[in-house]
Amino acid sequence: MTAIGYVTKNDNGSYKGQLRTVSIRADIDIIPNRDKTAETHPDFRVMTQGVEIGAGWIRRGENSRKDYVSLSLAAPEFGPRKLYANLGRAAGQDDDSVFALIWNPGD
Repeated sequence: MTAIGYVTKNDNGSYKGQLRTVSIRADIDIIPNRDKTAETHPDFRVMTQGVEIGAGWIRRGENSRKDYVSLSLAAPEFGPRKLYANLGRAAGQDDDSVFALIWNPGD
């Protein structure tokens, strides 16, 4: 499992942190979608520098039955493909408010 960044959960349900790959370093905010009006709409919006680069949906793990956030990210810097990641615990991580952006290759 490859972490492509880390975020900290805030008291208001949002997350703040950084997306980090070999060629990209971007501060990101994952904010609750207060305008959600349909089940298919995202639960979160992913923003960097005031620009929306993705969305997130609350999913339930098949085995754990615990909720997690699944992200879909797109920007010109990523090329023609989207980046997919899940918010989860990094190996050896103790802080309950810090989450890793765990890369989920689309292939």
